[in-house]
Amino acid sequence: MIDLDGTVYRGRERIPEAKAFIERLQAKHLPFLFLTNNTTKSPEAVCKNLAENHDIHALPEQVYTPSLATAAWILEQNHGDVSGKSVYVIGELGLKQALLDTGLRFNEFDPDYVVVGLDYDVTYHKFELATLAIQRGAMFIGTNADTNLPNERGHVPGAGSVIALVERSTQRRAFYIGKPEAIIMEQGLARMGLAKKDVVMVGDNYHTDIAAGINAGIDQLLVYTGISTREQVAAEAIQPTHEVASLADWEV
Repeated sequence: MIDLDGTVYRGRERIPEAKAFIERLQAKHLPFLFLTNNTTKSPEAVCKNLAENHDIHALPEQVYTPSLATAAWILEQNHGDVSGKSVYVIGELGLKQALLDTGLRFNEFDPDYVVVGLDYDVTYHKFELATLAIQRGAMFIGTNADTNLPNERGHVPGAGSVIALVERSTQRRAFYIGKPEAIIMEQGLARMGLAKKDVVMVGDNYHTDIAAGINAGIDQLLVYTGISTREQVAAEAIQPTHEVASLADWEV
């Protein structure tokens, strides 16, 4: 399982060691799943970005996002039938499409669910609608807790920063789906058809990628090309299973 932002690329900036790492996996026919916390794009759009901007080639079924995980979780809670259920979303097309594909309808006033993720065009009005809907009884779901995303400009606000505003305005904590929660990890394992002992979670962020592996009982590989630093990780009570400066240092 491989994170994207900060692990495979930094925004539009390439990480050459990551491209070589993926190609080594492909050459040896080792299964992998891009397990990202980014909800802004569909798996098809993620693959297009990987190919066009980073010369990394993968299939949509090799991408799993909190958008898909949230949609799957809501379906599970409703025994596969969301007829009559509705949702209000703060998020980009990748999240909205995944939820619409379940059969949920959009509802700004009194939805059953409010799902909040990263939204590049978030406004006060959107926060207002989400806050009022939660106060009326909607279940509050946060896609993931990433406070920042590493890109070519630096560490910009992530979904967790957007969700935090709704948490403050409602005085309620969101129910989180993405890393570091075990929910998305279990769904990722099911997608891969593998056991925990046969998988490693590769990522740059201790508090999401590595914590997800720890929470799910899956080995972790921390790569220092994104968010977390050696000094920060050294202070953690639980250390990653493996640590490397870059993916060039990991033998496949």
